[in-house]
Amino acid sequence: MELVAEGLRFPEGPVALADGSVVLVEIRRRTLSRVWPDGEIDVVAELGGGPNGAAVGPDGAFYVCNNGGFEWHDRPDGLVAPGHQPADYRGGSIQRVTLDGDVSTLYTEVDGRPLNGPNDIVFDTAGGFWFTDLGKNRGREMDVGRLCYARPDGSSITEVVHPLMTPNGVGLSPDGTRLYVAETQTGRVWEWAVTEPGRLGPCAGPPRGSGGAHLLHGFGGYQMLDSLGVDGAGNVCVATLITGAVSVIRPDGTLDRRIAVPEADPYVTNVCFAGGDSHTAFVTSSGRGRLYRTEWPYPGLDLAFRA
Repeated sequence: MELVAEGLRFPEGPVALADGSVVLVEIRRRTLSRVWPDGEIDVVAELGGGPNGAAVGPDGAFYVCNNGGFEWHDRPDGLVAPGHQPADYRGGSIQRVTLDGDVSTLYTEVDGRPLNGPNDIVFDTAGGFWFTDLGKNRGREMDVGRLCYARPDGSSITEVVHPLMTPNGVGLSPDGTRLYVAETQTGRVWEWAVTEPGRLGPCAGPPRGSGGAHLLHGFGGYQMLDSLGVDGAGNVCVATLITGAVSVIRPDGTLDRRIAVPEADPYVTNVCFAGGDSHTAFVTSSGRGRLYRTEWPYPGLDLAFRA
């Protein structure tokens, strides 16, 4: 992997732009930021809380899952680690952010229940978006998570799957007919059939989890999973905590390979692709505050919308 930038404050949610730059969140810095190919970092907007996942919507704006923030721990080995719900926590939200720095809040609740810790987000071709609400950990208690679907104009938000245990990464298959969710604490990836925008059904095979989901993969040994991306071959590429790598899971549910960052980091959090005409991927190594670029073994994927 090639180092693109360092000195980032727990980067996540990378989105590759057509000009070669990468827009991402810095959770600890509480910003949406832009990393240029030469490694220069510009702040796009101050978001507060804990901006966690980002995606481009049909209007070209960025839609951000804000988890409300973390306590932060600076470890003796130089790594940064997120912790429990912070003292200044005011709840989670979905925010809309433009590249000229305009910020608005679209959603803070669903069905009268507050969003506790929105985490990852993906748009479908119909213009709506799926997002996970992982929740918060308060030491002796933690929230039960869920999967939601919403419209980018602020008109509609729906809780689709509940309960989920620390749902984190979310992504769609290249044809949009499958939806994947990675759970952090359980180390599981779930798969549903997408029956129509905002609606899910069971996949082929026996259901094994929430809402008729099928268990796509069970890792050998204990793993914790973070956010994910889907490449052009339909592989589910999920950031794997502790291991410090991106695990590539084939569409049939088997593990293809693990791709590790050069310097050990248990907080490898996300991956994105430069597009369907490229084999370039970007990986956030959050504990060390770095963004890497690498040649991916499979084609990338054009997301529903790009900036």
